[in-house]
Amino acid sequence: MGSTSEGRLHRGLSARHIRFMALGSAIGTGLFYGSAKAIQQAGPSVLLAYLVAGAAVYIVMRALGEMAVHNPVAGSFGQYASDYLGPFAGFVTGWTYAFEMIIVCLADVTAFGIYMGFWFPEVPRWIWVLSIICFIGALNLCSVKVFGELEFWLSLLKVGAIIAMIAGGLGIMAFGFGMTADQPQPGVHNLWLHGGFMPNGVSGLIASLAVVVFAFGGIEIIGISAGEAKDPERVIPRAINAVPLRILLFYVLTLFVLMSLFPWPQIGSQGSPFVQIFSGLGISSAATVLNIVVISAAVSAINSDIFGAGRMLFGMACQGQAPASFARISRHGVPWMTVLVMGVTLLAGVVLNYLIPENVFMLIASIATFATVWVWLMILLSQFAARWRMSPQQVAALKFPVPLWPAAPLAAIGFMLLVLGVLGYFSHTRAALIVGSLWIALLGVAYLLWVRPVQKTQP
Repeated sequence: MGSTSEGRLHRGLSARHIRFMALGSAIGTGLFYGSAKAIQQAGPSVLLAYLVAGAAVYIVMRALGEMAVHNPVAGSFGQYASDYLGPFAGFVTGWTYAFEMIIVCLADVTAFGIYMGFWFPEVPRWIWVLSIICFIGALNLCSVKVFGELEFWLSLLKVGAIIAMIAGGLGIMAFGFGMTADQPQPGVHNLWLHGGFMPNGVSGLIASLAVVVFAFGGIEIIGISAGEAKDPERVIPRAINAVPLRILLFYVLTLFVLMSLFPWPQIGSQGSPFVQIFSGLGISSAATVLNIVVISAAVSAINSDIFGAGRMLFGMACQGQAPASFARISRHGVPWMTVLVMGVTLLAGVVLNYLIPENVFMLIASIATFATVWVWLMILLSQFAARWRMSPQQVAALKFPVPLWPAAPLAAIGFMLLVLGVLGYFSHTRAALIVGSLWIALLGVAYLLWVRPVQKTQP
């Protein structure tokens, strides 16, 4: 159980596992609930926000993919930041990613308790929260193949529900299933009838970016999984190249159908639009169907977050940037200490989560957005630094190079800086930038006090 190197992590994730892990990370709270917030801010023009943000996310993933295929390691972008930008950059990036995962997990475990309360209102919510933390923690202590298998089936359920919703929505638009004469008629015209395509102007479109980027957060888990993929040179590029299609299908097409079915001001104001669509198809148990889907989404998100944060902290421990105990692995090849630490952190955080008001979603989403954008920015800068060190022959030998380099990565870096500016400009997200800045400052102090002195004494 002592410290170990990354080579002892088991490569138990198949192409099927990684493909659906990537799918699962892109479908969660950000789509089922966060999208309604984004629609209220930008109106139908939110489709543009998802397209632009999606393009930037794809370039980030290609930058990560270039490095992950070239050097697949545990900890992934945290180690790349250390190697190419310096130990401090790696330290901040790794801990900020773990911070992001904890924040998102806090929201998801609490959401799970709320979802279960739909069926069992007499059971105290903390029981469900405790049970899901223990359940997911136990699964993450098993072999990585068990984790990958659970994520595959949970993601399959979510994907099936989204496809059913899109198909059902198109059916309602084409044939008027379940529509009555007094209801607004569905159709593409709903995208511009209610105040125009951009009802809140460019400022509304820009303001929606905080929630839109939050929705894509976590997709970088593809790079973290490289250290345990059976054939990273083949499966990582395939998973990353599927990102544009996933964005178009699961976000742009889904929201296009929603806003065509219902006037955009109504979305999120009269219950879940997903329930409305299933009800329109004559499914009487629409609320139960949706509850199953959102529960699977929450469990999948918690599962992926604990996995991602654990592997990141394991990689940092191997570099001396996290406690050495985080590098201990079980006989199944799993860094068990990081799983336990994540579980204990969630238990402490759930108590705080009960004390904050219901409208805290925007704050949580904004803080997670700051952490996400910081990680993506470090990925892009790490890839830039890695390229500058390469000879022309090494660049030519890259098996999965970033397209349109350096123009595309530079544009993506500009987009990330814009999102950070958005967080600071709007009053309802400014607290996230303040919290994020304080977090970076605290990490700087921690690095100077504990990490740097240890690294100086190492040979």
